[in-house]
Amino acid sequence: MTEHMIDASIVEAENSKREADLRADYNSLGERLDRRGISIDAIKAKVADFSVAVPSWGVGTGGTRFAKFPGAGEPRDIFDKIEDCAVIAQLTQATKTVSLHIPWDKADPNRLKQAASRFNLGFDAMNSNTFSDAKGQLQSYKFGSLSAYDKATRQQAIEHNLECIEIGKTIGSKALTIWIGDGSNFPGQVNFATQFEHYLDSAKEVYAALPDDWRVYTEHKMYEPAFYSTVVQDWGTNYIIAKELGEKAFCLVDLGHHAPNVNIEMIVSRLAQCGKLGGFHFNDSKYGDDDLDAGSIDPYRLFLVFNELVDIENRQPDFHPAHMLDQSHNVTDPIESLMLSASDVQRSYAQALLVDRAGLKSAQEANDALAATQALRQAYRTDVEPILAMSRFERGGAIDLLGTYRAAGYRQKVAEVRPAVEGGSGGII
Repeated sequence: MTEHMIDASIVEAENSKREADLRADYNSLGERLDRRGISIDAIKAKVADFSVAVPSWGVGTGGTRFAKFPGAGEPRDIFDKIEDCAVIAQLTQATKTVSLHIPWDKADPNRLKQAASRFNLGFDAMNSNTFSDAKGQLQSYKFGSLSAYDKATRQQAIEHNLECIEIGKTIGSKALTIWIGDGSNFPGQVNFATQFEHYLDSAKEVYAALPDDWRVYTEHKMYEPAFYSTVVQDWGTNYIIAKELGEKAFCLVDLGHHAPNVNIEMIVSRLAQCGKLGGFHFNDSKYGDDDLDAGSIDPYRLFLVFNELVDIENRQPDFHPAHMLDQSHNVTDPIESLMLSASDVQRSYAQALLVDRAGLKSAQEANDALAATQALRQAYRTDVEPILAMSRFERGGAIDLLGTYRAAGYRQKVAEVRPAVEGGSGGII
């Protein structure tokens, strides 16, 4: 039997206060959608099947380059993190898997598997870390990892990724995500071609160790921590990597890893059209890789990304990209932010499902720009909250995510048993 970190009776009591209003809102929305030829129950069923992974590191308080201000009840280790992830899964019914980061989450794989099974959680992609130095490692990644000039450093980075695969095989993961901070900060510091050759050679060694039913996701980022040049700086380079590695290699798109105003939804379409779109890290940004809550700054862009995903889904029935939140929560309760972000990702998916595809296609073929954009706006402006809430309610989740979580007092309870963490200098968790 699945365990719960929050007593089910609390969720039931909170839901009972809101059930009548939810049913009225759901029926009202259903009538309006029916006039548009849309079945609300069909949309709800698709939403219920949609899941987004929670990053283990996301349940701890993040930080900036300047400081970190930990909150109450900070998770002490990966097992506390799994418990926090279980709360998110329980209330949202939308986060069935946890994505681990090694060595941050390194522990006995069998213990990890047992801890997750308590809450009926699975494990998403494994994340390697060669962008910072771990305690006791022989070579430093200060001047690069998979692309470093030093062969011993490259080999260490390769072996770390192979270790992540081995851990993942034991706990049931089926993918490895590779993001490196390699690059340069000064013109002339590196030879671009040599550095990229080193990266490809290293990545090919990692790729060769992938089990047959695994994937590898390579992740591009325009800048940071290297500011003059980055080895995997954009989707074009990422596509080259995926093509060079083979059929099990795919590109991962993080919404914050692009220059401001880049048309990310077009990148999504291009990679999918070429068969190399592997998945997403959802977050939001105002200036760069801000790692803010998904949909908090530009919810329309998030919708436009999902508009492309639904279009691809209709064209390619076997299209199943990986979805994960990747956020840094500096001033909020991480659990609250992750719950609401998971809901907002689902919201964008639900809205994209409401787009009149036939009408949109006709408008596009007739070069009717206003009719085409109105087809998108009509779907985006539809309040789909009753669909999301009903989907959660019917599966034992919370109608009101924030209200139920706060009524349960989970943060206060864990703060009583988890020692307070002192604030620190800059750097994410």
